[in-house]
Amino acid sequence: MSSEMCAVCGLPKELCICEEVAKEQQRIVIKVNRRRYGKEVTVVDGLDPQEIDLHELCTQLKSKFACGGTVKDSSIELQGNHRERMKETLVKHGFSSDQIKV
Repeated sequence: MSSEMCAVCGLPKELCICEEVAKEQQRIVIKVNRRRYGKEVTVVDGLDPQEIDLHELCTQLKSKFACGGTVKDSSIELQGNHRERMKETLVKHGFSSDQIKV
């Protein structure tokens, strides 16, 4: 048995549910910005970087949509217009569909 306990929920590290609870409480905004030369960028904003691993989520989204992207401040930027499929993908990752605004 591991003696490491989560400071937030009080459960052992293996059973910690803090990230799942944090995913349901996020208010996410999905928008598309136009960059130089007419390129479109999908921006996922409103994620809390202290509660959710943005780099891991960005890597999963980049492989799902087969595009490039990055994490800037507390938002994820993906190359191309992925606004239509982004909401259903985030719901599959455990985010609440009521809290996602497209």
